[in-house]
Amino acid sequence: MRKLVYYVGVSIDGYIAGPGGEFEFYPVADDMVAWITERYPETVPTHLRAQVGLEDAPNKRFDTLVMGLGTYRPALDIDVTSPYAHVRQYVVSTTLDEIADPGVELVREPHGIVRELKAEAGDKDIWLCGGGELAGALLPEIDELIIKSYPVVAGAGVSAFSGGFRPTLFTPTDRKEFSNGAQVTWFTRTP
Repeated sequence: MRKLVYYVGVSIDGYIAGPGGEFEFYPVADDMVAWITERYPETVPTHLRAQVGLEDAPNKRFDTLVMGLGTYRPALDIDVTSPYAHVRQYVVSTTLDEIADPGVELVREPHGIVRELKAEAGDKDIWLCGGGELAGALLPEIDELIIKSYPVVAGAGVSAFSGGFRPTLFTPTDRKEFSNGAQVTWFTRTP
C-alpha cells in the first residue's frame, strides 16, 4: 500500500509559513538544495526545474501530490495553474469554484481521495504538500513525516498542523544536518 507522506519545512516554533503565506525567511544553503534536488526532485515546482537542471529528472519518491488551497494559491498568484505538472495534483478546497487546468483536480473532501490513492498499485508515495489545516484534517491518514526543520523562529503564521487536540505518536527513523543548521528528520507512525 502506498503511503501518505507529509514532506514540509517548519520553523523552530512549528510554522510552515508566515501569516501572509511567506516562506522566503527559511535560510537556504547550497548543500541542502543539492540534496533535495537529488533525493526528492519531484518536490521542485515545474516552473523552477530547468533552473536547477531537473527538466527531465524522473520522480523518485512521489508520483501524486495533495495540497490545500493556501499551498496552491502562491502558484496562482504568479499565473502558474499547474505547479507540479510532473506529478498528479489534487487541490483540496471547499471555497474554490473550479480549477481551469486539466492537470489539477479539485477535491472537496480529502479523506476519500487519499484512501483511494493509498490503495492504488504502485511503488511511489503520495506527497502531502500542505497546508496545516489539511495536515490536521488528514492526520489519521499520514503514514510518514519528512520534516525540514529550519533554525529560525517565525513568531506567527501557518501551523504545521491545525485542528483539535489529538496527540499522535511518530517514531524518528533518520536525521540529516546541513551547513545552514537545518535538519531533515524522518518519522514513521508509531503503531
